[in-house]
Amino acid sequence: MSRLHPLLHDVLILVAAPTQVLSGADGAIRADARTAHGVLHADCRVISEATVTVASPDGAESAGETIATASTGTAATFTALLRELNVAPSPDPVLRLDRERTVAPGTVTERIVVSSVLEESVECVVRLRLAADLAGMDTIRSGTPAEPIELPEPDGASVSWADVRTSTTVTVDDGQLRRADDGRAVIVEWPITVPARGSVECSWRAAITDLQPVIIAASGGVIAVHDHVQAAEAGLADRPEPRLGRWLELALTDLDALRMSLPESPSDAFFAAGAPWYLTLFGRDSLWTARLLLPVDHRPALGTLRTLAGMQGSKDDPETGEQPGKIIHELRRATQGYGDSWLPPRYYGTIDATPLWVCLLHDTWRAGGVPDDELAALGPALTGALSWMIDFGDADGDGFLEYIDASGRGLANQGWKDSGDAVRFTDGSQADGPVALCEVQGYAYEAAVKGAELLDALGLEGGDRFRTWAAGLADRFRDAFWCERDGERYPALALDGAKRRVDSLTSNIGHLLGTGLLNADEERQVARMIATPDLDSGLGLRTMSIMDGGYSPLSYHCGSVWPHDTAIVINGLVRAGLTDYAAGLIEGLLRASVVFDQRLPELWSGEGRPVPYPAACRPQAWSAASAVTVAHALGALP
Repeated sequence: MSRLHPLLHDVLILVAAPTQVLSGADGAIRADARTAHGVLHADCRVISEATVTVASPDGAESAGETIATASTGTAATFTALLRELNVAPSPDPVLRLDRERTVAPGTVTERIVVSSVLEESVECVVRLRLAADLAGMDTIRSGTPAEPIELPEPDGASVSWADVRTSTTVTVDDGQLRRADDGRAVIVEWPITVPARGSVECSWRAAITDLQPVIIAASGGVIAVHDHVQAAEAGLADRPEPRLGRWLELALTDLDALRMSLPESPSDAFFAAGAPWYLTLFGRDSLWTARLLLPVDHRPALGTLRTLAGMQGSKDDPETGEQPGKIIHELRRATQGYGDSWLPPRYYGTIDATPLWVCLLHDTWRAGGVPDDELAALGPALTGALSWMIDFGDADGDGFLEYIDASGRGLANQGWKDSGDAVRFTDGSQADGPVALCEVQGYAYEAAVKGAELLDALGLEGGDRFRTWAAGLADRFRDAFWCERDGERYPALALDGAKRRVDSLTSNIGHLLGTGLLNADEERQVARMIATPDLDSGLGLRTMSIMDGGYSPLSYHCGSVWPHDTAIVINGLVRAGLTDYAAGLIEGLLRASVVFDQRLPELWSGEGRPVPYPAACRPQAWSAASAVTVAHALGALP
């Protein structure tokens, strides 16, 4: 029997990578496979249940009725009323419960405050129930139930449990710990007397140690959130945009919390892709996030470049997708199973990360973020990446970069739209591989031209070879990719294995803007198509036109809106000098920032209303980075 993917749209997620806490809006962490709740550390759920109740002397017990939730990304306060305790006859609430939770890398702390407005004291017992199932990320994500482990007897004010991956210790202040009768939970009780018109505080703390760390919290690259927000507000002093400031602040706060590094290079920070499913290194996501963030900070770009260069492919391995010069797609603690896919811990199944690495290196260098010695040190990775595009990226020698999963267990689609049904013809039918995506040709062209400039700067040979290859790619693309519908020309989404144009109209074409692959007239035509209501939903750019047979507004990649996708297109329009066409997309993301409480999720419905995609990650790094793109496009940032 297949399991249902847990929904996330009503889950509150606090993140300080590699630690995250998923709970309900009431703060409760419930042991239910349908919720994905828990305290997770580096792909392991170390606490699967954390619920609080308050009991009165007459035996009544209540978890409270939640009336407010406030969150800042790494901290949250959950406020509830304790009306069910019946401590005094009153039409107004007299007892209140607040849970104040904070997450930092490797720690979760919580203050539980019971307060009263009564004129006499109230006796009660605060009760916390904790359990752990140590489930892995693939188990959690699939919605598979996991049995709680048997916990040891508490040792005074603390209790600890561990496996080969992690060790967790929970410590309480002034509480009484006991193991549940079945041994699969720990109960903490605080007998308290709430004074007249006063409050009592209880607290607990979980400390988590990764015993086999693959990724860790970064020690460098802290983002100066307040300074950047102030700079943006000053940049718009003569034309204020009230929706931008709070969005930018929360976005940068989330990005700061998503900073990670490898244990061997803790100061080389990169951005984890997102919470909860992707709290690790993803080549494409980390590269695009760093690139979109360049207007405010170069350091994440350099950390990302160095990290990925250190893991660059060196051999040809169909099982992992590794090839010499190729940039990694995903790094995990263990093999991950998703449906029919089984991805190894180091998985290289991506067609676009390698040219994007070259583009980021060039843009960071041009922005003054790569010193000469660093550029020289990255020279071998540069030549390897450029060579991969021609020697391996073009598997069949037709002059385009294409992909196909050789293992039979990897990702069927290996561009950013990597769901199995993402590449569709206009009639809705799916394309067979090998698949050559349109935007990847733009990335490859830009990488070849910019890579050649970097080779020249380093005094290395090969620049002319890649410039010549890029010029040929532009000619080949012009001949092979352009389609026509109702008198309007546009690039196809892709070429399939038979070299047929996959003729749906998609957001992918917007990624071509500013790459140099298109001439000025072609860029203007693409900009016109992007700005039509068929693609522009009013809340961002649809991934697929409403006129295509595969369109579905709540699909993952065939009609939904992804804010990073919209941001990349905005950035391309600005680079191409077509800023007027970006106005609707900029306004759409500003509107979305309001309706999604200034914390944009991974994606949402393409129907033009603020309908959440129910399994979207939030925060997602490149979604957060879209705030920087909008600020830059508005002229708020240099």
